[in-house]
Amino acid sequence: MLYFAKWKVGLVLALCLLGVVFAAPNFISEQSAARLPTWLPHKQINLGLDLQGGSHLLLEVEVDAVIVERLESLVDSIRTELRRERIGYTGLGVVDDGRAVNVRIRQADRVDQALELIRGLGNPMAPDIFGQGGGVDIEASEEAESLVTVTLTEQAVRDRKRAAVEQSIEIVRRRVDEVGTREPTIQRQGEDRILVQLPGVKDPDRIKRLLGKTAKLTFRLLDTTTTVEDARRGRIPPGSQILEADTQEEGAAEYVVRKRVYVSGENLVDSQPTYDQGRPVVSFRFDAVGGKRFGDVTKENVGRPLAIVLDSKVISAPQIREPILGGSGIITGNFTVQQANDLAVLLRAGALPAPLKILEERTVGPGLGADSIRAGKIAGVLAFVFVMIFMGMAYGLFGLAADIALLVNIALIAGALSLLQATLTLPGIAGIVLTIGMAVDANVLVFERIREEMRTGKTPFAAVEAGYRRALTTIIDANVTTLIAAILLFEFGSGPVKGFAVTLAIGIVTSLFTAITVTRLMIVQWLRQRRPAALPI
Repeated sequence: MLYFAKWKVGLVLALCLLGVVFAAPNFISEQSAARLPTWLPHKQINLGLDLQGGSHLLLEVEVDAVIVERLESLVDSIRTELRRERIGYTGLGVVDDGRAVNVRIRQADRVDQALELIRGLGNPMAPDIFGQGGGVDIEASEEAESLVTVTLTEQAVRDRKRAAVEQSIEIVRRRVDEVGTREPTIQRQGEDRILVQLPGVKDPDRIKRLLGKTAKLTFRLLDTTTTVEDARRGRIPPGSQILEADTQEEGAAEYVVRKRVYVSGENLVDSQPTYDQGRPVVSFRFDAVGGKRFGDVTKENVGRPLAIVLDSKVISAPQIREPILGGSGIITGNFTVQQANDLAVLLRAGALPAPLKILEERTVGPGLGADSIRAGKIAGVLAFVFVMIFMGMAYGLFGLAADIALLVNIALIAGALSLLQATLTLPGIAGIVLTIGMAVDANVLVFERIREEMRTGKTPFAAVEAGYRRALTTIIDANVTTLIAAILLFEFGSGPVKGFAVTLAIGIVTSLFTAITVTRLMIVQWLRQRRPAALPI
């Protein structure tokens, strides 16, 4: 226990030096740290929402919209199949508050044929891990005379709602990352809610606009067989609908648009803000499938206006002047530079499967965060000073060695937080303060053990050797059990609990290193140089 090879001494000193170097950028301004050479450590500790201010949003995924969307898609498919087989029908549409589709078959003797066609429109589903479920996602039955009702199965409803929330979390994360927010917290709460915390966000309204848009992009054709005025009077051709124009678009206030979607935003692989004739526009590029579809629709409809629809609003309706076969194009409109950039972000991140509703919104000002940091600093400094005074008074020179190791421990914690880019929260500061108190526990156990060995008449070298050897098992057991608790807190906790767990876990690891290795190295070097007859402890 008292022998240190030269390479071990070098390794210990190198680790301590690295901790100081990685912690150093935290003592200069953010601008100064950014100007440091890239080969030097320049990362600072990320401050959480409660320390640097920002936005806190609780979002609800309107999962019922996913079910309605599937049923509306089913209506179009049923219409196509029944017309292809020349089966007469009436009353086709979504009913029961978006929970079912009804259609009445005119010929009673063809109901069974219609049921078979409709059931064939179901999407296959995989069974769960217990082998339950599977089949298709719809059920069709004759509820009354010639009245066919189509509903989604319970498994289909559960799977679609779960997938909608998971996909929404991923899309929200992409959109937030696109605007450069550092260390956002995005996590699921309950069955259909998403918690979003954005430290340092200076324009929360822009974030809300980005997250509030579904960004469902579709390319359709305008219906030129009727006018908006006729459509308003109820003379809307089958398969068409009236859509509002986006406020960014110059021209008509409403359009009559075909419901059929020729190309959707799912086929987009990239979108970027750019300029066309000095005006901000958004360029887009399709994948191979989308490029072929886009080329086909523009080739077959030269001279007709193409509606570019975003979230059920027409943002642009240019005329197709020639086939566009390259799989790319631009979206024009009365955009500002910021609007073009935001639209490109939305399209690049992908469409939300369902709308998001903001249930709760809180803005934490940087002043509150500054007060929290100031209070945390005061608590940390007081804890550090009182611990140093106690160790010096209780153990003399050995206590001074423990105090120096405590300084190294603080530097290692700060360096680890900077290197890992972990987020420091107010509970995290509490974890550091707790670590300061716990950091000397191992030293106290060793020093008390050394005192006991000295009372038995052992020499200073033998007493120190026995003290470290016999206390080592107890020290490791105590710290490992606390480390396990910290890991469980991080795994199953959320928000403030995770912040506390991170600093506690890092502090335990660094405390073990400084107590068992750094303090022992200093004491051993002192013993070898002074060779005292008695220990000042």
